[in-house]
Amino acid sequence: MTEKKDPRGLVLIHTGNGKGKTTAALGIIFRALGRGMKCGVIQFLKGKWETGERKFAKTIPELDFHVMGLGFTWNSDDLDKDKAAAKAAWETSSQMILEGNHEIIVLDEITYAFHYDWLQVEEVLAVLKRRPSHVHVILTGRRCPESLLDYADLVSLIEAVKHPYQSGFPAQKGIDF
Repeated sequence: MTEKKDPRGLVLIHTGNGKGKTTAALGIIFRALGRGMKCGVIQFLKGKWETGERKFAKTIPELDFHVMGLGFTWNSDDLDKDKAAAKAAWETSSQMILEGNHEIIVLDEITYAFHYDWLQVEEVLAVLKRRPSHVHVILTGRRCPESLLDYADLVSLIEAVKHPYQSGFPAQKGIDF
């Protein structure tokens, strides 16, 4: 394996039906912040819960953390509002990516916006292809479109093997939110 001389920003995808896609992406953010890198997170779906990561993000000046979703779609009262929120999240995301002020940007749960036809994959790919060379982008969510998987530099498939919810345990503070 030959090492490339000019490092460039990578596109990473965490997808699959297992739990831990966001957690894996935030682990990379945690590592990058430790290296003094400026990072951004845009959450496309989560929004109703005051999650631990959201609370912690408020204490980190080097992290721009935007919770732009209105909650889980299966609990939605108005999918048109969800669509508008996803479009606003993409506007923030694309601007952040193209400005180049952040070295790592997470687009959390963006894949749901594709499933509901709130965003077009081609539009996201076009921005990823135009991003400044130092910007890494991490996309998370289930059922990531094939064209994004093909474009990505790293794809991690997170499988569901066992989950406490299946045994009747509700979401746990500090583990799930």
